[in-house]
Amino acid sequence: MRVVVQRCKQAKVTVNEDTIGSIGAGLVLLVGITHEDTEDNVAYLADKIAGLRIFEDPEGKMNLSLTDIGGSVLSVSQFTLYGDCRKGKRPSFIEAARPEKALPLYEKFNQMLEEKGISVETGRFGADMDVELVNWGPVTIILEHPYA
Repeated sequence: MRVVVQRCKQAKVTVNEDTIGSIGAGLVLLVGITHEDTEDNVAYLADKIAGLRIFEDPEGKMNLSLTDIGGSVLSVSQFTLYGDCRKGKRPSFIEAARPEKALPLYEKFNQMLEEKGISVETGRFGADMDVELVNWGPVTIILEHPYA
């Protein structure tokens, strides 16, 4: 499992010009799932993200987590995080999990974040989406399950 974490001041996702999810301050998560991923991977990353200290405290140090600031999450499934461009010019997505495996794990990931008291908005799995955000900092971090 691979997640691109972007700290944001605000973000939204639209499908066919309809806003289907929007947040204020918080995190935009681009979530990729591969064949070997399990609920243990999902739990590990949900816990890591909920406690990730990438928001500034009053002294200007990255010392506060999403839960500390009462921030929200905009979670967007993105199979292209497993695009392999080592051969040729066209990416191969063979490492991305098929929808029947990826969708339940993606939904479980979002549920686990919500169980930690985090408000979660989502994109639409498998849809062509437009994601807009004001990246705060900018701060962008890539997380993977340590057994990836």
